[in-house]
Amino acid sequence: MIISEHFEGKFEVALKYRLESKSKCLTILKLMTHEVMLQDNLESDCYFDTAEQHLFAENKSLCIREIERSGIKLWIVKGHQADCCEPTNITDTNKEKSIIKTIDYHILLAIKKTRSLYFVGKFHITFDKLDGLGEFAIMTDDNKLLDGYRSELIILENIIICSGQLMS
Repeated sequence: MIISEHFEGKFEVALKYRLESKSKCLTILKLMTHEVMLQDNLESDCYFDTAEQHLFAENKSLCIREIERSGIKLWIVKGHQADCCEPTNITDTNKEKSIIKTIDYHILLAIKKTRSLYFVGKFHITFDKLDGLGEFAIMTDDNKLLDGYRSELIILENIIICSGQLMS
């Protein structure tokens, strides 16, 4: 799979997790066929909403993400359904933030994290330095594939996370 294809689609299955030992999980990951996309990049996420939190009330989110060193800049909208997610590349985050503020949206939450991103087949795995958080995820345009992908991700998560936690 081409790297850019990992982030194409209107839907995303994402499993969040908390690591006790990143190094143990990386040991398991190294035993698998994988690719490294990013190592320890700094990500800055700004989440926007109205003062009345209309997006939050509708189970939606609007985020501008900047990934330093790699130069990736994204506008990410997550929809009212749990698996809806549409990212798009942007070039000028300051301009996009200004546009969002012009229509009376405000930054509700700003998060900085260090993220490493790996590909295992069609899935992507992140390890974040933000209280040991990360995710296993996949994006697709076909919502009929979501349940199957969720099952496959749970298996992959169990292999990497559970095995990593059990190692001494």
